[in-house]
This record gives sequence, structure tokens and C-alpha cells, in this order.
Amino acid sequence: MKLDLHSIRENSLSIDFLAKKLVEGFITGLHKSPYHGFSVEFAEHRIYNTGESTRHIDWKVLAKTDRLYTKTFEEETNLRCHILIDISNSMLYPEKDKTKLYFSIYSAAALSWLLYKQRDAISITTFSNRVIEQTPVRSTSAHLQKLFTLLNNALGKQSDEENTNLSKVIHEISNTIHKRSLVVLFSDMITTEDNEKEMAEALMHLKHNKHEILIFHVSDKATEEEFSFQEVPHLFIDLESGEKIKLRPSEIRERYIKSVQERTLHLKELCGELKIDLVEVDTFEDINSILNAYLIKRSKLG
Repeated sequence: MKLDLHSIRENSLSIDFLAKKLVEGFITGLHKSPYHGFSVEFAEHRIYNTGESTRHIDWKVLAKTDRLYTKTFEEETNLRCHILIDISNSMLYPEKDKTKLYFSIYSAAALSWLLYKQRDAISITTFSNRVIEQTPVRSTSAHLQKLFTLLNNALGKQSDEENTNLSKVIHEISNTIHKRSLVVLFSDMITTEDNEKEMAEALMHLKHNKHEILIFHVSDKATEEEFSFQEVPHLFIDLESGEKIKLRPSEIRERYIKSVQERTLHLKELCGELKIDLVEVDTFEDINSILNAYLIKRSKLG
């Protein structure tokens, strides 16, 4: 199932319903999974193994199915995953229900559902120039519904903050993640810092305690990378500072593309040095690219 944010808005699909359908379609499309160690057979309970304590056997399920299952509790989760979502104003590009923020939020919702069905514990943090909201790390169905509510509330919200300082925010978040975890970041990586050292120090801080990191670098490739605009005068507005400039795209296209390529290359080199997985994502891509990248990362973790 392809993620079409416009049709989602038009049909008023709930974020939890859509997340489930996206994951179901993705799993169906996997056929024979190449990800060894990753089960795609979902269950709310774990099959009882002979010799285990009978304390957590679900007797109601036994009465219905004549099979022994034990209830899965939070301490039995396989993984702790922190999903970080940049909700700064630059993420409200390019337009209404086709923004980087929409893509990131629905991707995070689908990923949360996939994690939940694998009995992994999930936390979601939203941020702009500071941490806006941060949930506990849990794996219960009630917690998942709270995450969906948080994500739904974040859709289309305009931040009161200006000029995202990503390094500062990463340091702030790093101080709150104490146990070894998988950290997944959705961001356009647009920030005010020109100092590569600051970003390197922030990502090194996030790597502390042996966290594994997966960054989804979200962009509208056609315009933000290729600067593909019609050759007529345009008014360009900085969504974070409000600064405006009117010009023809050809006047700066070559310099702009070179600058973006250099910035992207520096980010790739930095992530490579720190052994951080960086995935370039176009908002017009199928959301399966997100889930695929996660599965590859998950399979490496065992």
C-alpha cells in the first residue's frame, strides 16, 4: 500500500487504522523474508514453553483455543526503540498534506505498529528548537494508542520556535536515554549550525551507551535537492525565520545544488565515521522504504 498523504486527508483515515493497513500490506509483500531472525508472524501472546512458570498463562485463551499462551509483559520486550521526530517549521514544506512532517509522522506511526506487534518497547519524542514531548518507553496497547494520539496532534502544527538548533536538541535528548536502545530520527537535518564539529559532538553523545542509530533524512527531492522550479520569478520564504527573497531559479540553481550536495556529503561522511545508518528519503517515495530500512537494521541487531 503506497502512502498517499493527499488521499489520506481526503478520506479522513485515522492514523492508527492507516498504520495497521500499511504494515499489513508491507508484510504481505515480503513473501519470503530475507531478514533472518526477524519474525513476521505476529501474536499478542507468546506460546508457552514446557517447564516455564504457569504464573502468566492466559487461561481465557486456553479455554477458547485449547492451546497454552503466556501474556507478554514489558520486561520481556526484545528491543527499546526511541523514535525522534523533527516538527520544526521547515518540516511543513512543501505544501499542506504533502509535507515532510506528514510523511515522517505516518512513517513513524507505521513503524510504531510494527514495533508493537514485535513486542518491542517504543518511545516517541517530538522536537523543534527544544524537546516538545517525550513519552516513556513502553510496549502496551494503551501506550501505543497514546503514541497515535500524540502523532495525530502533531500533524500540521506550526512551531513557535525559530531556527532549529539540531545539535542542542540531540544533546538534550541524549541525556534522557540511559538504557541501550535503537534510536530512529526523522528530520530534514536543516539547522542553524554551520559548525560540523557541533553536529559531530551531538551525534557522538547520542551514540553513548552503545545506542544504535538510524537516521531518515527526509526531503522533497525535486525541489530541495534538484531545485526544480519553473523558470519564472518566485518568492522564496524561509519557514523558520520568515526571511523572504524574490528571484528566478536559474539565478542560483547551480550554486544551490552544489551547496546542498556538499552539505549532504558531509553528513554522510560524518555518519559513516560514527557508524550511524543514514537513509535518504524522498517524501514521494513508498513508505515501504522506511520499513525495509528498519528491518535491515533490526536484522543486524539480532
